[in-house]
Amino acid sequence: MNHLIISFITADRPGIVKVLSDLISEHKANWKKSSLHQMSGVFAGVIEIAVPAESATDLADKLTVLPGFKMQIEHVQQQASTPETLLVLELTANDRAGIVQEISSTIHHHGGNLLKLVSTQESAPHAGHELFKAKVTISADKNNIEPMIDALENLADDLMVDISR
Repeated sequence: MNHLIISFITADRPGIVKVLSDLISEHKANWKKSSLHQMSGVFAGVIEIAVPAESATDLADKLTVLPGFKMQIEHVQQQASTPETLLVLELTANDRAGIVQEISSTIHHHGGNLLKLVSTQESAPHAGHELFKAKVTISADKNNIEPMIDALENLADDLMVDISR
C-alpha cells in the first residue's frame, strides 16, 4: 500500500466529505486519519489514506482536479513509530499574541516533538475576556517530560497545564 497525505481548502458547503470519501472509496483506498475543520467560511483538512500502488497516481490526479478545491498531495512512506513517551496536555490561558510560539518553543527546547495541536478561542465565563485553549499531543524522551511541564507552567501565571499520559 502507498500512503497519500492530502491537504485541502475549499469554500464551505454541504457534501465536501462525501465527495472526498466517494473518490477515495472508488480507488479502494482506506481513510486512515484526518483532521477536518470549518473556519471563517472555508472548510480545510488533512487526510492520510492508504491506497493500492496501482491506484495511487490516478487517485492523486483526480483529487487535484476537483472543482473548487485547492489541493496538495504528498506520496509518503509510512514511518515506524518511535518508542518515545506520548503525552497529552490541555492548556488554558488568557489569549494573547504569541502564545502558540511560546508553547511550541518551550516544547522544542525540551526535546519534545509536537505531534498534534488543536486550539480554540472562547470567552471566559463571567469575565468576558478571551481564553486560549489547546490540546496538544507530544512525543518526548521520558527524562525530558518533567522539565518540559515545569517550563510550560512557568511561561505565565495564567497558563494552566492538565496532563494525561
